[in-house]
Amino acid sequence: MNLNFLSSSLFLFLLLSVFSSLISDSAFIKSETLANGRNLLQKKKACPVNFEFMNYTIITSQCKGPKYPPKKCCTAFKEFACPYADELNDLSNDCATTMFSYINLYGKYPPGLFANRCQGKGGLKCPGQI
Repeated sequence: MNLNFLSSSLFLFLLLSVFSSLISDSAFIKSETLANGRNLLQKKKACPVNFEFMNYTIITSQCKGPKYPPKKCCTAFKEFACPYADELNDLSNDCATTMFSYINLYGKYPPGLFANRCQGKGGLKCPGQI
């Protein structure tokens, strides 16, 4: 019986060792995968516009809850954002994320309010743009 217990324990130990080595090999992304340009998460470039200290009064004075009237909110949003439309529509930088973070911080707006109401599928559309 003691020999049976030892052989069962040894078998279980070997089985678990093989299984854990298979899992650990597949749990890490190999450096070759990252080197060939197929990054899972691509880091965005820093925004060239500093949105931190901008004046958001045009938005906060016009766009008020609880109803957040779309015409007033979008007009104010576009007046603020359109000078930076090229940067905001550039998906390789973090401008849109940064700007919306500050708008929501200063105005305490519901997340996605302006992105969902004031932008089309192609990004921010401003007067005079093609």
